[in-house]
Amino acid sequence: MKPRYLKMLQGLDGGGPREWSVYVLRCGDGSLYTGIAKDVEARLAAHRAGRGAAYTRTHPPVAILYRESRMTRGEALVREAAIKKLPRRKKESLIGEGIRARVDR
Repeated sequence: MKPRYLKMLQGLDGGGPREWSVYVLRCGDGSLYTGIAKDVEARLAAHRAGRGAAYTRTHPPVAILYRESRMTRGEALVREAAIKKLPRRKKESLIGEGIRARVDR
């Protein structure tokens, strides 16, 4: 992501409602898709129905692999950008850490 866009996202007000989530989906072809939503399950249903992002229209999602919740919209956008910049190996590591954290609770 270009630095000017990241700077713009970081400048968004962080004092809004903490109802946004960042999520990572596994698509049918094995690719990963990262997005943000207030209701991740409803967003997944929209992706599956072809009303989501252009990418998921041609790469239908199979499952939610990872989610971070309780963020403002600005925080979610910044985190989404950070995850999208990660190489696949690091995304898979992040997903694995999230799964272990849920199992350890």
